[in-house]
Amino acid sequence: MASSVRYYADPSAAARFATDLLVKAGLSTEDSKIMADCLVMADVRGVDTHGLARLPQYLDRVRNGRVKAKPEFKLTEKTPTVAHMDGDNGFGFVVATKAMTEAIKRAETYGIGMVAVNHSNHFGMAATYVIQALEKDMISLVFTNSAKQMPPFGGKENLLGISPFAAGAPSSTEVPYILDMAPSVVAKGKIRRAARRGEPIPEGWAFGPDGKPTTDANVALNGSMAPIGGPKGSGLAILMDIMSGVLTGAAFGGEIGDQYKDPRPQNVGHCFIAIKPDIFITTAEFKARMDTLVQRVHHVPPAPGFNEVLFPGEPEHRMGIQRRKEGIPYAEAERKMFSEAAEQFGVSEIPLSETPLSLS
Repeated sequence: MASSVRYYADPSAAARFATDLLVKAGLSTEDSKIMADCLVMADVRGVDTHGLARLPQYLDRVRNGRVKAKPEFKLTEKTPTVAHMDGDNGFGFVVATKAMTEAIKRAETYGIGMVAVNHSNHFGMAATYVIQALEKDMISLVFTNSAKQMPPFGGKENLLGISPFAAGAPSSTEVPYILDMAPSVVAKGKIRRAARRGEPIPEGWAFGPDGKPTTDANVALNGSMAPIGGPKGSGLAILMDIMSGVLTGAAFGGEIGDQYKDPRPQNVGHCFIAIKPDIFITTAEFKARMDTLVQRVHHVPPAPGFNEVLFPGEPEHRMGIQRRKEGIPYAEAERKMFSEAAEQFGVSEIPLSETPLSLS
């Protein structure tokens, strides 16, 4: 039976804890902070499947040499607006953050910037890099691919990843547009979390190795993910492979290494596109018009069973406000995991409280 006890951590303390662990694992202080901030951002926004709970697995991969602690990134200029980055098997969080920085830099000068990436690894929550662009008032598109976990529509063997597609657009006073969606019904991280916590999963999320629906998270981990909308989810997964793998020179079509099972480098690909709104209208006007769009969505009368109509990314935005005040809640399984990692690497444990915090 899963424990309902939750332990609350100050986001800044969680980031320091993760940074300390990653430095001990061999990453530079700068790269450790980048990766720690990415992980904590996921937890703050309620995307617990892509937060600190994955840190021990990342530490294991770098300790075993499956990911380079100090990669030598190679950026190749293709045109004034487009570049290619070789991630040299570094952590995807660091590779992606630096690649989006390059895309934004080009967009600031030319109105649009694009950076394609190969030889990378899993980069966590895709919305992380959308938010990075939003902080510079940029529209953005983010693509990545992943190890095979889903069959193409009509097939019975896994071939496609369940890679998230993300997009964003800034607003002025209203919530920004943030779309972060997998082509599967849910992200596989939710199934891993359920397995870790001893919880069942809803029917319709995944299939077992026999191809039948299952509510057992451990059985689902050895099976396949259910696509969203049948051929639509399958089509999106193939698009992610095109933009992230075929185009970039990374692995694709079932070739990507499984970060949980394979000793070889993953060779994940990413693609980042940043667009500066004022190539068409002023940024201020664009953001004001976005506010109007948000307000019009909010003003639509809710359907039966709903209390309000929310904008894409708004539930996570609200969760972020709450968790920055109360702290990030972790389960007993995560608390134990963090304690073991602290002991293993010789760093101070993350301060946890059994009651919500009161943060300013």
